[in-house]
Amino acid sequence: MQRQGSGGNAAVVVRVTGFVLLVAHLLLVAWGGLLPRDVAWVTAPNTVPLAGLRADLALGPGEAARLIAEGLLLLAPLGVLLPMCEGRLDVSRWGSLARTTAAGALVSLALELLQTAVPGQVVDVDSVFLNTLGVALAHLLVVPAARARLRRRRSERQGREQGPRQGRFLSGNEAGQGRTPRISRVPIAR
Repeated sequence: MQRQGSGGNAAVVVRVTGFVLLVAHLLLVAWGGLLPRDVAWVTAPNTVPLAGLRADLALGPGEAARLIAEGLLLLAPLGVLLPMCEGRLDVSRWGSLARTTAAGALVSLALELLQTAVPGQVVDVDSVFLNTLGVALAHLLVVPAARARLRRRRSERQGREQGPRQGRFLSGNEAGQGRTPRISRVPIAR
């Protein structure tokens, strides 16, 4: 039985914290996005990609920047919180980005589909695009650097725990196993 050190406890704390923050964020987004609006009229749903962005840009640079930033930032925390819930440090960068972006797109799509049943809320396909882009950007800006830092801290901690060794740091699987035996080639008799 392997003893779980402070590194294992820290990983559990990170996962639990990530999960709690993820649930809190999703509840807040659902509350804000699915709250019925008491309005006299609503615009038609936007099902044409990029038409809403063109309409936003026609409002002027200040208003367009505000509306686009709102779309990018709404689900952007998912780009950090989803990998935090996973809690793994040694994963493919592109695989992690693809999984996180796909999950963000599905959450955004679910939010837009649920809005069809809410009075005063209008479906906008550009919201799905902006929300997904925000998740991907947040992931790219934060997660690779954070994982690299955590991996560096982990290897420094392992180096201190193992004490001075010759050569490089050994991972947990290599410690005490020695070299892999090699079998020499034997010609086949004919």
